[in-house]
Amino acid sequence: MNSIRILLSLATNLGWSLQQLDVKNVFLHSDLEEEVYMDVPPGFPSPSSEGKVCKLKKSLYDLKQSPRAWFERFDGAMQTYGYQQSQVDHTHFIRHKHDKVTILIVYVDDIVIIGDDAEEMQTLKSYLAKEFEIKDLGSLKYFLRIEVAKS
Repeated sequence: MNSIRILLSLATNLGWSLQQLDVKNVFLHSDLEEEVYMDVPPGFPSPSSEGKVCKLKKSLYDLKQSPRAWFERFDGAMQTYGYQQSQVDHTHFIRHKHDKVTILIVYVDDIVIIGDDAEEMQTLKSYLAKEFEIKDLGSLKYFLRIEVAKS
């Protein structure tokens, strides 16, 4: 949390842009590494499903594995795109390009993009939209119960 406050303060003091995205259905984007089975859901019963279970291929909400599977999927996408994961806070991803910097912070389904490279920020948003179903919320207003307002 302290690192997030420091980055928000730094971005504000340097006049950097602060953008916010939301990932829709965040836990449904990742594959499961281990075998997980569940009972046939209500509403799908048929005579042939008696005593059978379903093997899950994708993560679902309420699975213990879902948050980790999501973050591993997201981390892989960011590293494929050329971002380096911070060694101090693993929810921060950084890219230096032509003396400019772009930083992405992720907390479950909330994403904040900070930087002084407007073109890279827009390109990153487009990349994330291809990888995941996202909603661009524009300028940052709230993040982790922190209200952000320029005065």
